[in-house]
Amino acid sequence: MTNFLLISTGALVYIIVGVVVVVLIIALIAWYLSCYNGLQRLKNLVEEGWATIDVQLKKRYDLIPNLVETVKGYAKHESGTLEAVIKARNAAMTATGEGKMEAENVLTGTLKSLFALTEAYPDLKANQNFIDLQNQLKAVETEIASARRYYNGTVKELNTKIDLFPSNLVARRMRLEKRRYFELDSENERSAPQVKF
Repeated sequence: MTNFLLISTGALVYIIVGVVVVVLIIALIAWYLSCYNGLQRLKNLVEEGWATIDVQLKKRYDLIPNLVETVKGYAKHESGTLEAVIKARNAAMTATGEGKMEAENVLTGTLKSLFALTEAYPDLKANQNFIDLQNQLKAVETEIASARRYYNGTVKELNTKIDLFPSNLVARRMRLEKRRYFELDSENERSAPQVKF
């Protein structure tokens, strides 16, 4: 009977150890899948945020030529500023990846210069077509700012997960890389443009 109890106790220990190992393996697999799915979700949200920015930028690109044409009629001798706006628009439309962020920042700066020009032309400021275009552009700029905030928020969340242990182990296995924030690159772009006549 003593041998039977020893065998039973030994078998019971193996069973308990086996159950604990199986539970740990299941828990590890569940954690990995949860972490993987969370990172994948964040990656998709970042891509969605970027796509939303692209849609808003397309609206902006479509408004700029109309705005420039309206200003041309009033400010014929300001061709340098108008050409800079069109050049910046074209560069932003063709840019991709991180170059797109830089090109958008340049375009934003040239648009500020364009609107600063209008202060010198009271007739232009009163033109209904110009006012409508300016209001549409302001609405698009607000939507772009909102889309940038959303994009930057999801990038922050993704980058944090990529940096933190233990999710960084899964991120490394997924070959995820940190994303750049969509922000102004220099102090010059953050300040108001200076217009001289």
